[in-house]
Amino acid sequence: MIDFKNLDISTTKECLLKKEFSSLELTKFFIDRIEKSDLNCFITNTFENAIEMAKESDKKISRNREIRDLEGIPIGMKDLFCTKGVRTTAGSKILENFIPFYESTVSNNLINDGAVILGKTNMDEFAMGSANTTSFFGNVINPLKSSEEDTKDLVPGGSSGGSASSVAANLCMAATGSDTGGSIRQPASFCGLVGLKPSYGRCSRFGMIAFASSLDQAGPITKTVKDAALMLQSMSSYDEKDSTSSRKPIPQYLDFLNFDIKGKKIGLPTEYKVEGLNSDIVKVWDDTINLFKKNGAEIVNISLPHTSFALPTYYIIAPAEASANLARYDGVKYGFRENSDDLEDMYELTRAKGFGDEVKRRLMIGTYVLSAGYYDAYYLKALKVRQLISDDFKSAFEKCDVILTPTTPNVAFPIGEKQKDPIEMYLNDVLTVPASLAGLPAISVTAGKNSMNLPIGMQVIGKPFDEISILAAGKLIEEYRGF
Repeated sequence: MIDFKNLDISTTKECLLKKEFSSLELTKFFIDRIEKSDLNCFITNTFENAIEMAKESDKKISRNREIRDLEGIPIGMKDLFCTKGVRTTAGSKILENFIPFYESTVSNNLINDGAVILGKTNMDEFAMGSANTTSFFGNVINPLKSSEEDTKDLVPGGSSGGSASSVAANLCMAATGSDTGGSIRQPASFCGLVGLKPSYGRCSRFGMIAFASSLDQAGPITKTVKDAALMLQSMSSYDEKDSTSSRKPIPQYLDFLNFDIKGKKIGLPTEYKVEGLNSDIVKVWDDTINLFKKNGAEIVNISLPHTSFALPTYYIIAPAEASANLARYDGVKYGFRENSDDLEDMYELTRAKGFGDEVKRRLMIGTYVLSAGYYDAYYLKALKVRQLISDDFKSAFEKCDVILTPTTPNVAFPIGEKQKDPIEMYLNDVLTVPASLAGLPAISVTAGKNSMNLPIGMQVIGKPFDEISILAAGKLIEEYRGF
């Protein structure tokens, strides 16, 4: 009997076409696992819809006609992608009962390609967080455990923690995520998975509940690099409903399987050897560098001189954009409303009770840096530094083909730790934020484990719209990591 837990998307597609099992059997297997799980990965289950989707896929497969790219594959959908007729909350009380009347482009693309949607995965409120502990619907738990005797529950990373945890726990075959400053790559690293942030504009943002519009980008979280390519193929599209959607031709991402790393230049930025970088992570980074050397790649040292300014730049620009995007949640048009006879009082009470502490903190920061007298001093200056960071990458890519760095400065940590000091939490994003500010594609692939048997992710950053190169580099890491 086939063990569904050990299947990836590629193998499952082959088995479905050979009729070794049905999509309905597969879907019911995952539904059963979700119902028994205590990891809090899903906010809303869509089991009835999933069963109907699976039956439709099985009909197409039985007729051997019009079989789509993800036919019958059960996945999770991060709960900031609007889904027509299905509750979409963004992990917030203020949208606790919001049911969209339209479908996001990304979810629509996946449905049109035959994916079976099992439910909406938990997330940090409005994607603001690095541990999936800010959700109104409670913490998500990482299914992985430390090898220490005192095995506390670990965070799965954030904000796409529900998606990452659900894939790692075999509650679905893959899941969508969104990445603003590292929210796909960091949880993928913490949960031992592959997380791919494509180039900004590659996946439509239409129907994605916005955090920071110039940074938000959808992408997949999967078990393997090949699965990430398959998911991205379906998620990507030009969309006239999104003014930031790219018209660049979409390649066949599976072509990465024919891409030869030999002779390619791998850039190592000296600035990424940040203070406090875990020694186990440094060792895995060194091992990965040697791996590329052994496979014929050339290692070159590069400089990204404005890297140290990336985190403060991000935490000015992202909250500023959030303060504008979240101004719409006022209790008037939709979402949670706190009753009051006074209109202004209703606004204040609704937002005070509807938003969590982290969202309110970032809205205060964003409103402050956009206010009269501070716009030039903070926001405008941050935009200028962002351009310098982008220019750093352009200069670096004149010397190398891809850039190799750790994904995070640490591994998954116990729930409750690092959360008393917001600055310490923000430092989780120190290695992922620069690529986001520059709009570059980046992938995190598990490259090793630390002394406590927790996964360590390596990040590969590529040139704009060159996802093929980072997929190929990620595949090499995946093949030689030793587990």
